Amino acid sequence: MATSCCSLVSLYGLFLRRLFHSAGLKPKLISVDDETTLHCWVPLSTSNKPSLLLIHGFGPSATFQWRYQVRPLAHFFNLYIPDLVFFGKSTTKSSQRSEVFQSRCLAKMMDKLGVDRFSVAGTSYGGFVAYHLAKICEEVVEKVVIASSGVNRRRRHNAELTERAKVGSVSDLMLPATATRLRTLIGLSVFKPPRLMPNFVLNDVINSLYMQNREEKLELLIGITLGKDGDDVHISPLKQDVLIVWGEYDQIFPLENAYELKALIGEKVWLEVMKKTSHVPQIEHPKKFNEIVKNFLLVHPTSSM
Repeated sequence: MATSCCSLVSLYGLFLRRLFHSAGLKPKLISVDDETTLHCWVPLSTSNKPSLLLIHGFGPSATFQWRYQVRPLAHFFNLYIPDLVFFGKSTTKSSQRSEVFQSRCLAKMMDKLGVDRFSVAGTSYGGFVAYHLAKICEEVVEKVVIASSGVNRRRRHNAELTERAKVGSVSDLMLPATATRLRTLIGLSVFKPPRLMPNFVLNDVINSLYMQNREEKLELLIGITLGKDGDDVHISPLKQDVLIVWGEYDQIFPLENAYELKALIGEKVWLEVMKKTSHVPQIEHPKKFNEIVKNFLLVHPTSSM
């Protein structure tokens, strides 16, 4: 669906593009194979700084989800910030829809860009992708950050989430089609939702950010492999150092998932619980989030294992 030139969200999107440009990044379309093309923000020029791949979650494209990270982290890293398949300008002719497919596309993209070593950070759905990318590229991915991402999800968690949200399905929540549904999603995603959320603004957000490739995004939700096999967790540990960042009041993936994930995902795992924060810590408390991630990647983990 085309967006109006008077759309506040579209105008904000233009501002975000300028923000990314000002951080020393440029947009690039990368044909990772004969079927798939990814849109990614890449450095104008690389330096001897370490490389960091930021993977967004379900919902808006990368510029909206990493807007508070791009300038602070660009000082310390060569940043690569892609739109996942069917988000932004990233497309595929493939019939594959799993998060494993997303991770393979990113692996090909980084290879095409000539990045032979990098760390990865993923939030929510992007954490699923980051987990699989770390598995398939063990010799390439150096460190892993998983933020607010129930990699250890079970099938029952979907039922619990829909009950909290009072919706019929996860797709009703994650792909809101009405202002009421988007208001519910925001209420579950942030610790302190905005008091004033007019319907015309919410409808603008829906039309600008949630309508593009809507059917394909529904297929992505259905295609998630993690948690499909009933109430058993089928994940194997990662070999890399792993940082888990979680909001104390996350209502999409409750905090208990973070503690279990920490016990399951590897031997060198650190957990940072952010106070008075829900599902999007990189947006709710970006300064704290950025400092946690930077210290983990550049110095050493500071919290107890």
